[in-house]
This record gives sequence, C-alpha cells and structure tokens, in this order.
Amino acid sequence: MPTISVAMIVKNEAQDLAQCLETVQGWTDEIVILDSGSTDDTKRIALNYGAKFYENADWPGFGKQRQLAQQYVTSDYVLWLDADERVTPELRESIKQAVQLDSPHTIYELPRVSEVFGREIRHSGWYPDYVVRLYRTDYANYNDSLVHEKVEFPANARIEKLKGDLQHFTYKSIHHYLVKSANYAKAWADQRQAKGKKATLWQGVSHAIGCFVKMYLLKAGFLDGKQGFLLAVLSAHSTLVKYADLWEREQH
Repeated sequence: MPTISVAMIVKNEAQDLAQCLETVQGWTDEIVILDSGSTDDTKRIALNYGAKFYENADWPGFGKQRQLAQQYVTSDYVLWLDADERVTPELRESIKQAVQLDSPHTIYELPRVSEVFGREIRHSGWYPDYVVRLYRTDYANYNDSLVHEKVEFPANARIEKLKGDLQHFTYKSIHHYLVKSANYAKAWADQRQAKGKKATLWQGVSHAIGCFVKMYLLKAGFLDGKQGFLLAVLSAHSTLVKYADLWEREQH
C-alpha cells in the first residue's frame, strides 16, 4: 500500500489548523508543516497532531515555499492542503482509493467548494473549483511563482478528478478579504514587475468590469444571493488594485 503525506505551508493559522488536521488524522501516514514565522499557537497545535514541523521565515514566495516543504515529505504521495480547508468523508475515501490504485503518470484534481461571508458559493465561476492537490511526490512539484502558484507535471500525465468536496473557509470577514487581497495584489505586481511588465489604469478598469460581468452575470453569481454580488464587486476591486499597483510603480 503506497503511503501518503499531508503537506502544508502556514503562518498564524491557529484559528483554523486544528479543524483542518482533524479531517486527515488517522488515515494519512505523515503531516508535514512548513511555517513562515507564526507568532500564535500554530506550532503547538501542529505538534499536538503529530506533525513534522519546520520553519522558514525567509519568505521566498508561495511556489518556492511549497517546493521546500515538499522536500521534507517522505511518503509516496503528497496531499496539499491549506489550513482553512477541510477534507470531507467522501473526498477522503476517494483519495484513499486513488492512492491504493497507484495509477502511473496520474495527477489528481480535487473539487473545492468555498464558503464566503457565511454562504457556500455554488456559482460565480467558483464551483466546482478543481485544484491539483494530490500526486506522487517524485512525479510533480510546484513552480516558482510568488503567488497563484501551480503544480508542474509531465505533459503526458493523466489528470483524474476525484469525488467529494474539499471545503474551503476562505474569508472570515470583509477586513480579512481586503488584507488577503492586498497581499496577493502586491505579490502579483512584484512578479509582473520582475518580468519587465507594465500596466495602465485603463487595463485595470477594463479587467475589473470584465471580472464583475463574468462572475455576476455570465457565471450566474446572482444565484449566490447577496454574497454573490458582494464577491463579484470585491473581485472587481481586487483586479483594479493589482493593475493600479503595477501602474503606480512606474510613476516614480
């Protein structure tokens, strides 16, 4: 039977970590957590669940931090989770079956459902939000992206969709959304600037309008109620901000 590790990168996740680890305890072989400088009870909680806890406070970006975390994984398979996610019983059984079958050259996508401002978002282009999170440890790895990192794998890989939702409790409040969004916007602008890219305010405005129309109208965000409307507005705002950030840097 192939073995499976849970891998996570975290910082100040005491609010969510225990609830996440509860859903993987008892059926995984190892939990690997790489911390980037927590000042809360994250480490204590991780160790209470038997996790192998490592630290790297010299933040290199999301992609490289995940690469480093994967170096600590000793199991045949790695399952990537964020602290604000939960593995449902149906998904757990689907993961266990996939690992047991051990199909060669296969990458697994998990369907993720996000709860935002007290409601599960089932439209808005957010569901099913398939994310690559399970693969053989020696077969794939994350790229170097500072933000919105992706798993890189051989071109001949077969992608299989698993059953059962990965629950994602993504934003706790408007303030939490704005802080998280601002950090992503900065990282996006840093990455674009490093590649010599530029931006105009018109690009920001046009992409923001397009984002709202796509989410709220084309992807039926109106069916997600008031949360769907708010999410479309906030997503449009975040889109504008990241282009404005890159544009503003050229003004100095």
